[in-house]
Amino acid sequence: QVQLVEFGGGLVQAGGSLRLSCAASGRAFSENTMAWFRQAPGREREFVAAIRWSRGGANYADFVQGRFTISRDNAENTVDLEMNNLKTEDTAVYYCAAKVPGRIVYDYWGQGTQVTVSS
Repeated sequence: QVQLVEFGGGLVQAGGSLRLSCAASGRAFSENTMAWFRQAPGREREFVAAIRWSRGGANYADFVQGRFTISRDNAENTVDLEMNNLKTEDTAVYYCAAKVPGRIVYDYWGQGTQVTVSS
């Protein structure tokens, strides 16, 4: 099936930037919709951004649009999340997810990478 591994989490000051990467295995990576979700302590997991296989069309949650950019490299089987102007409320575990064509939900998830934004 699909395996996802996130990289790039860490500690950053408010206003700083981080780039998260997700390495995917599977022969059909380029056909999958890829997404980033996040989950802060005591909160439900929430959608951050998604990118489709076709032409790299992307969607963003309202609260991150303008600060974060999702991208993918199908040749390298990676999807990235560039996060700029980070806020303390962005502190969360960030998860990479994949939605296989023909499915409604995101079936495959990475283990998560911690992002901590300090003031």
